[in-house]
Amino acid sequence: MAIVDPFRPSLPATQRLTAIGSIPGARLVPGLLLCGAVTLAALGLERVETGLFGHAWLEALVLAILVGALVRTLWTPSRRWMPGISFSAKTLLEIAVVLLGASVSIGAIVSAGPLLLVGIAAVVVIAIAASYGMGRMLGLPHRMAVLVACGNSICGNSAIAAVAPVIGADGKEVAASIAFTAVLGVVVVLGLPFLPALMHISEVQYGVLAGLTVYAVPQVLAATAPIGAIALQLGTLVKLVRVLMLGPMILVLTLVTRRRTDGGGAATAGRMPWHKLVPWFIDGFLLLAVLRSFGMLPEVVLAPAATAATALTVISMAALGLSTDLGSVAKAGGRVTAAVTLSLLVLGAISFGLIRLLGIV
Repeated sequence: MAIVDPFRPSLPATQRLTAIGSIPGARLVPGLLLCGAVTLAALGLERVETGLFGHAWLEALVLAILVGALVRTLWTPSRRWMPGISFSAKTLLEIAVVLLGASVSIGAIVSAGPLLLVGIAAVVVIAIAASYGMGRMLGLPHRMAVLVACGNSICGNSAIAAVAPVIGADGKEVAASIAFTAVLGVVVVLGLPFLPALMHISEVQYGVLAGLTVYAVPQVLAATAPIGAIALQLGTLVKLVRVLMLGPMILVLTLVTRRRTDGGGAATAGRMPWHKLVPWFIDGFLLLAVLRSFGMLPEVVLAPAATAATALTVISMAALGLSTDLGSVAKAGGRVTAAVTLSLLVLGAISFGLIRLLGIV
C-alpha cells in the first residue's frame, strides 16, 4: 500500500484529511487541541484574577474544570473529539501522577507514622461497609451498592471500573455509578478548598482530609494546590495509600464473588497479576519516589518534573470538565443520588474522626 504525503500541496483537501487521519496518533489531535484551548482559557482567567485581586481565588486547576464543564454544557463534542479528551483525562493525568513521585520522598511516608497508615486503611474499610449498608437500605441492588461504596471510598471511577468485572456489574450500573462519582467529584474539588477558612483547620489537617475524601489522585492535586505545598504533598501521600487499598479490596471481592457463584465466573485471586491489582502509574510514582529518596534523581530534573506534572494536571482537569455530563445525573435516579451523597458525607465524618483521634494538627 502506497504511503500518501498528507502535506503535499497538490493533494486534494478530502484526500489530505484522509491521509492525516491515517497517521498514528492523529485521531488524538482534535481532542488534545480542545483540552489545550480550555487550559489556555483557564490560565488566562487565573491571570485576570491575579490582576484584579492581587492573587487568584481559583487556581487554573479548578478553572480548567469549570471552563470545560461550561463548554460541555453548551456543546456536546462529537466522536472526533473524544479520543483526545479521553487520552488527556486518563493517560496524561497518569503521567502527571508518575512525575509527581519525583517530588515525594519515602521519608515523608515513613514520617507519617504507622498509626496514620493503619488509620487510612481503617477509614477505607469502614467507609465501604457503611456506604454499602446505606445503599442497600435505600433499595439499591447489591452490585450497584458495591460500586457506589468502592467508588466513594477508594478512588472513584478507577475503583468502579476495576470492581465492575469482578462482581459482574452491567453497563447501566457502571454508567450510573460513574456519572455520579464524576459530577460529585468535581463538586468536592470546587468546595473543599473553602473548608480551612470555614472550619479553621490547619494545612496539615486539610491535606489529610483531602487525601481521604477526594476521589481521584489528580483531583487531590486540584483540591490541595490552592492551599499550599504541605497540603498538596500530604494529600497526595494519603490518597496514594488509599488507592493501594484497591488491590486488597479486589482480592476480597473476588473471593466473595467466587462463593456467590459457586466457584464460577470470577478469576482466581491467587492468579491475578500485579498489574491488574495496582495501576501502572502508582508503580511509576513509587519508583520515582524511591529514586528521589536515595538521591538517584539529579536535582536538575526535579523542577522541570514538577512543572510538567502541574501542566499535565491542568490539561487533565480540562478534559475532566469536558467529560462531565451534568444531564446524566438526572437520569440515574434519586436513590443513587442519595446513596452517593450520604456515602460521601459518611466518608467525610469518618475522616474527621481519624484526624481528631490521631491528634493531627
